[in-house]
Amino acid sequence: MSDVTQFHNLSHIFISLIGAVLLLAIYYNISTRYRKILDEDGSHKRVDRGLLYLSLAMFVWVVAGVWAYAGAHYDFSSGFVYAAGVNLLSIVNNMFLLLALFYFYYAPEFIYGNKKSVKVILSVIVLVALATLTIFQYADDTIYQGIKLNSLPDLLLSGFLSGLLAVSLYRTFDNRNLKVVAILSVLVVGLIFYSQLPDVFLSMDNGFVNQLIKIIAKTSLISIFLVLATTWVIQLANTPTVNEMQLRFDDWSLIRLSIPSKNLNDVKIDFGSKATQYKNLLKFAIRRKYGDGENQSILVGAAGEIKSQTYLSRIIENIKDIHPMTEGEELERKDLFTFIGDGRYRLRMLPEHIIIDDALLQEFVKSPEHKGYASFCN
Repeated sequence: MSDVTQFHNLSHIFISLIGAVLLLAIYYNISTRYRKILDEDGSHKRVDRGLLYLSLAMFVWVVAGVWAYAGAHYDFSSGFVYAAGVNLLSIVNNMFLLLALFYFYYAPEFIYGNKKSVKVILSVIVLVALATLTIFQYADDTIYQGIKLNSLPDLLLSGFLSGLLAVSLYRTFDNRNLKVVAILSVLVVGLIFYSQLPDVFLSMDNGFVNQLIKIIAKTSLISIFLVLATTWVIQLANTPTVNEMQLRFDDWSLIRLSIPSKNLNDVKIDFGSKATQYKNLLKFAIRRKYGDGENQSILVGAAGEIKSQTYLSRIIENIKDIHPMTEGEELERKDLFTFIGDGRYRLRMLPEHIIIDDALLQEFVKSPEHKGYASFCN
């Protein structure tokens, strides 16, 4: 084993170990300090679980580094057992990253909270690993014109997951007003993917430079994850508790909103001509206050009662336009709405903290387009 390879493997092990321990420590702190917010309403969309899976992915990197060191030291890195170990660790690492994306609020819609899509992708990960091992075991020559065939399926899968991770990180940091970090995160994920190319395209393997790129890329990604964990802590610290929130519907287009932690104390919001946003908010309020079980939520999407998540964002934007807020106190969509999975959302307020004028309620449910809501009020 060359000095360069030994240095790379040992650096990989200890850098990944430090990163994994730090992420796990932040996870533990979040889980204990913000348990009440995380557990409220039985919501399964806990950001701390996403952080836990990221830390587990880092621990897999540690094990992979130990395996690579052992393979080089004991000279079995060219055998089937070593390849099987590498592929098994790759499966586990990809699984943990995918499960982490399941909890990313700004991940692509077909991943965030979508159990069916996640199960499909997990199945693909396992099939890719099996295909890789089959090629390695039965092919007489796994290298064709400088391309390592047994590593190609895993590279394609890594490219797909890298794209999902890059999009998720960019959206998250961009929505946290960290534009520079958002751009850096995309570059770092791209560098991570680039560092894997020499493992497949052997002509790109230039020894020391490739090992250096891997160390830089992984160290940078761990740093990005630590920044991400910090933003999650800030997010949880600024998330209002359901006990302090109150929503009143006094008249058509007129509401009164109280969220003390956002410096909103019985603030009057007149939606005026924004009738669609007002009616959508009233629909959520009626279901939350009078419905039970799944009836407390509304399906949002092409097949749902509300056709797009954009309508939820417009409600928040209208409130902010009518009542400007200082930086750090701005209302976010997650402050008012809870995502409960399978495309369904509901208001975060407790039913007893939602007050709807009786005359307004009767007028609303008697209109032909909203007659289905009459059943909630009986």
